[in-house]
Amino acid sequence: MRALLKLSGVIDAINAQIGKWVAWLVLVAVMVSATNAIIRKLFDTSSNAWLELQWVLFSIVFLLCASWTMLANEHIRIDIVNAMLPRRGRDAIELVGHALFLLPLTIVMMVTSLPFFLRSVEINEQSMNAGGLPQWPAKSLVFIGFTLLFFQGISELIKRIAVIQGLIPDPHVTQPRPIEAEIDQLAETIDRR
Repeated sequence: MRALLKLSGVIDAINAQIGKWVAWLVLVAVMVSATNAIIRKLFDTSSNAWLELQWVLFSIVFLLCASWTMLANEHIRIDIVNAMLPRRGRDAIELVGHALFLLPLTIVMMVTSLPFFLRSVEINEQSMNAGGLPQWPAKSLVFIGFTLLFFQGISELIKRIAVIQGLIPDPHVTQPRPIEAEIDQLAETIDRR
């Protein structure tokens, strides 16, 4: 189990680093969007490539940060039901959910998106809009995003099994949620003044 926990740590580190880097693309998307709007209003002109870049940037953030979101335990769940269950019940739901739903879905998405992407590369698929972007880079994001999510699902399974066996503390209980940590930090700053 120790080797699996090390593997889990490597997966977590990779997904956290990718997530932190890719999250900055939100700022780039906002800047591209604002620039597009200003140019369109001031000069009454537009570029399909820049418009398409906006949705590609959003896709990058959405697909490549999904595994980081799972690592931070920020994915959506039914908290009302989850909070009413004992810790063992929540652990069992996490284990079954990851093993029977998350991992099979990610495998299906990887298996079906790879030929979709490879065919797009093969034909050098371009945008249907004049002056638009090539399509294959955007189509690669589905495969890459679900591959990262698959490995994060494996990591979460390893950690959940270790938690159930009492080998490690629950990482989601011992770590403050990012928003809670930020609120605590703001409160400390206000108290110091």
